[in-house]
Amino acid sequence: MKQAVTAALALAACNWIVPMAQAQEQPAAEHQVSYNAAVVSDYRYRGISQSRLDPALQGGADYTHTPTGLYAGTWLSTIHWTGDLGGSGSVEWDLYGGKRGELGGGVSYDVGGLYYFYPSNGLHPNANTFELYGQLGYGPGYLKYSRSLTNLFGTADSKQSGYWDLGANIDTGWQAVTLQLHAGRQQVHHNDALSYTDYKVGLARDFGWATVGLAWVKTNTSAYVAPDGRSLGRSGVVASLTKTF
Repeated sequence: MKQAVTAALALAACNWIVPMAQAQEQPAAEHQVSYNAAVVSDYRYRGISQSRLDPALQGGADYTHTPTGLYAGTWLSTIHWTGDLGGSGSVEWDLYGGKRGELGGGVSYDVGGLYYFYPSNGLHPNANTFELYGQLGYGPGYLKYSRSLTNLFGTADSKQSGYWDLGANIDTGWQAVTLQLHAGRQQVHHNDALSYTDYKVGLARDFGWATVGLAWVKTNTSAYVAPDGRSLGRSGVVASLTKTF
């Protein structure tokens, strides 16, 4: 009986190990598509509220060609700022594409372009903006630079504006919690009064069914204000619920 039990356990172990080994050797799919949806208590972009300090709904889709690292995607969010500046529209629609890969020695790269489209925004200059970006990563850290080839979000004479983004997403090793750190510098060309620095410290936990985030956001500017006079760059806590599928 003991020998029979031992043999059965050994056979079961073999039946478990072989599929596991086969799964590990299975290459990643050539074409990968994912979708995301989120609700946030305040849509902050580069530290400035895009939703008048109110909640926003967001969602998008991403495609990656695994062998080459080429990717493309789209993302949308509800907003208020185009209407608050005298225009119209309540949606931001982003279209982007680029290439990711490894340079060796643990260094990764990501280069591409991003078009921010604000349908029927009616602003002059137009709010629609196109940026090129490049990013280097090492471990959990990254450094990214974005440069606008158009006026920046409806600001006159602001072509060639730049944004530096330094950050890290650190796996804490506890309960699937990630520590998110960020510091950024927005330089608005020919508009120094609108240039500023922003910061973020956040925690995000993946529960499997969704990811819950909580972040403290701050800027050093009071140049961006809501119609009621509230600073759109003031310190605040942002909560988020995100599902990727």
